[in-house]
Amino acid sequence: MGARCSKFSLCWFQSHLKASVLESSDLENGGKSDRNAFPSFTEFSFEQLKAATSGFSSDNIVSEHGEKAPNVVYKGKLDNDRWIAVKRFNRLAWPDSRQFLEEARTVGSLRSERLANLIGCCCEGEERLLVAEFMPHETLAKHLFHWESQPMKWAMRLRVALYLAQALEYCSSKGRALYHDLNAYRILFDKDGNPRLSCFGLMKNSRDGKSYSTNLAFTPPEYLRTGRVTPESVVYSFGTLLLDLLSGKHIPPSHALDLIRGKNFLMLMDSALEGHFSKDDGTELVRLASRCLQYEARERPNAKSLVTALMSLQKETEVPSYVLMGIRQETASSTQPLSLTPFGEACLRTDLTAIHEILEKIGYKDDEGIANELSFQMWTNQMQETLNSKKHGDTAFRAKDFATAIDCYTQFIDGGTMVSPTVYARRCLSYLMSDMPQEALGDAMQAQVVSPEWSTASYLQAACLFSLGMETDAQETLKDGTNLEAKRNKN
Repeated sequence: MGARCSKFSLCWFQSHLKASVLESSDLENGGKSDRNAFPSFTEFSFEQLKAATSGFSSDNIVSEHGEKAPNVVYKGKLDNDRWIAVKRFNRLAWPDSRQFLEEARTVGSLRSERLANLIGCCCEGEERLLVAEFMPHETLAKHLFHWESQPMKWAMRLRVALYLAQALEYCSSKGRALYHDLNAYRILFDKDGNPRLSCFGLMKNSRDGKSYSTNLAFTPPEYLRTGRVTPESVVYSFGTLLLDLLSGKHIPPSHALDLIRGKNFLMLMDSALEGHFSKDDGTELVRLASRCLQYEARERPNAKSLVTALMSLQKETEVPSYVLMGIRQETASSTQPLSLTPFGEACLRTDLTAIHEILEKIGYKDDEGIANELSFQMWTNQMQETLNSKKHGDTAFRAKDFATAIDCYTQFIDGGTMVSPTVYARRCLSYLMSDMPQEALGDAMQAQVVSPEWSTASYLQAACLFSLGMETDAQETLKDGTNLEAKRNKN
């Protein structure tokens, strides 16, 4: 069991490191190991899409301007239970059906983990529709400008910037460098909380339509002069998105550039991020944004150099996106439900108060038999101090003063004269109570290293993993705890 613990911690961090910040070369077809992850491009009948969207019901509209938008996007569900996003164009948008089909098929040939991929279209009579993978966790605009429970974390903002740059680099490498009206509504979050670029912007809203529908203050200067979008115009729009990520607001580039030139760039920063980012990282991102917003198109960086610059800025790469976003992941477990003990039930519910009561009741009886070999000198010089810090920790733990409990138990652990899995368990719960699940997980694992057959260590790991949104791993560890407890009760 001890081997499983250390193996679990190492394997988990390695696998999530690889999964969360993928090199661009691994993006096509969902990474090298998952070539069949995406459905092939399909031409749907109008009836199929009408059925999928409940007759294009207004309840299923997910585009930001609702029914007033010239081209409305609906959420739908196909017969095979796949969720889709259906964009229905204005009737006069694409009079030439051949041209529409050609464009849709070209965009539909792209497949990347960084895109909400185009998986089909419909071209019947005057109807023109596009069908994309559905992204359940809304837009960047929602999470950045209209958040409810927590602002987007700095590490997640950096990840959004990188994944978007990787999406643009991938599209460029496939000959689709032009993206129309790139903005915060075009970035969507998938079931794992990863940001993806909507494929809809790879096609214009109509054959002769404008490439930019947003406020002119956000439009690339060369587009205002010529009416044409170029790859450099897309990089300019990427710069405006970097400003959105920095500030948490939609700031006109001219105003932002004035602040940057006046060395007042900290005024740009989102006040909700105060104390959560380094000044150096902020400076680097501001510098990158101002390069993207150069008046002369040729002076802007390309997508490849944006990826390189952003890769080195990434933070918390081992933490999955859904954890950074505070999204609770659903498990699709078809296994038989476990018969849980009260401790297991409390962990499944992440009921920290119930866990506290159980740990109080257990006390230190599970520490019996843990070897603590001490020299006489260590005993006389340090033992009293160590025992005092544990005693103070226990008093604070009982009184639910978890900050003090953490301090006292840390003194006990750092003293090094005694090893107690129960102290690790109590500090673990104190960390959970203080909203520090990552630190808590470290303590639960340490308790298991000290006492490999101790079910409490597994139960606490499960509670930590549930708190981190890692449902599948949590269920596995909960099962381990249940089995260990059953085994112990048999003996």
